[in-house]
Amino acid sequence: MLGMRKFTLVHWLICLVASIGFAFDIYEILVLPLIVGPALGELGGLKPGTPAYLDWVGWLFFVPAFAGGIFGMIGGYLTDLWGRRRVLVWSILIYAFSALAAGYATSLEQLLFFRCTTFIGVCVEFVAAVAWLAELFPEEQLREKVLGYTQAFSSIGGLLVTGAYYIAITNANWFPAIHGAHAPWRYTLISGLLPAIPLMLIRPFLPESPAWAEKKAAGTLKRPSFMGLFQAQYSRTTWVTMIMYAASYAAAFGAIQQIPRIVPGLQELGGMAPPLVQKVVSGVQLWQEMGGLVGRVILAVLATMIVSRRLLIRVFQIPGLFVVPWVFFVASGTDVQTLKWGIAIVGLLTVAQFSFWGNYLPRVYPTHLRGTGESFAANIGGRMLGTSAALLTTQLAKTAPGAGPAAKLAYAAALVGTAAYVIGFAASFFLPEPPKELPE
Repeated sequence: MLGMRKFTLVHWLICLVASIGFAFDIYEILVLPLIVGPALGELGGLKPGTPAYLDWVGWLFFVPAFAGGIFGMIGGYLTDLWGRRRVLVWSILIYAFSALAAGYATSLEQLLFFRCTTFIGVCVEFVAAVAWLAELFPEEQLREKVLGYTQAFSSIGGLLVTGAYYIAITNANWFPAIHGAHAPWRYTLISGLLPAIPLMLIRPFLPESPAWAEKKAAGTLKRPSFMGLFQAQYSRTTWVTMIMYAASYAAAFGAIQQIPRIVPGLQELGGMAPPLVQKVVSGVQLWQEMGGLVGRVILAVLATMIVSRRLLIRVFQIPGLFVVPWVFFVASGTDVQTLKWGIAIVGLLTVAQFSFWGNYLPRVYPTHLRGTGESFAANIGGRMLGTSAALLTTQLAKTAPGAGPAAKLAYAAALVGTAAYVIGFAASFFLPEPPKELPE
């Protein structure tokens, strides 16, 4: 499927490490919607729907992403300056051990701090991994397949975190007590340490990107520069990808990631015990992640079949213009089964766009700007601007119409998610078509 005759053991190890990184990128991002409610209750005594609760939810979604965006920009620059492999490995170690520390937090401030350091590792890792893979597999068809299928492991990460949370809820007493209690949200956070283990074993066998290493050895590698992104030949690409990346993330953070707090408001769950409600929440999250996985696989297949990148991303944008408002305005107030199907489709359409950017961005910048350019779109656009939609949604939920906190949140998420899709689709008309070969 990936051109196996060209693959050596080293190539498979490269794909394995990148897949682990992509999987746990999303693992660390998606763990927050699952654990934020119990964590706020234990660490701050905050109740759902109160102004203080909504403020802390907004800050926990936005501040780590903002910090990750700033340091992710620096990480992209260092990826071009120091090399892809070194930055990739250290970034994974940073977020793995930060996840461990977050599980032992004793205050909301500590939790916020370690979520920030976790996001820093996540934001740097994505940029380094995409640049590394693109340059290790320069043949167009093989490169598109490798980037597409390894990024599909991001959705495996979503499935893993859903499974980890379910195990933590149903078997909390299996694990050692932390601060005198068996809190499932803590065990779920700590499980983010797992990617560091195989990484430590595999690291000695990983090569550096040959394109970067050859230029570095020959002394022909230009110094990366943020201003270089705004030269005449790259300026349009830089601005448009930043806006569209922001729109993709806004749909995810402003709408999809609010689902775990919308589900408990469904009428059929009224009177149900909290542990049972959380099981239903994890079940809905599973459908969402399955949809995302299907979307990434579809993107990986279509990336080698559809030449136009504008057409490729519109395959997912256009249906989303109709599905997103229906899911959050209508399905969120019906029943669990309808919401499961709806959020699975929204997950498919939105998450596929994340894989699109991993395939698109390496093709539009030269070697010395590849990491820097990717980091600008992913971090300034996605992590900083896009994730601020979570803060916007939680603030809108304070004054939105609705019978209760969950209904108000669903209304706000519908507005933000729909607006994100409209902005992304409008910007796609200005998206440059990339060359077939990687720019030197």
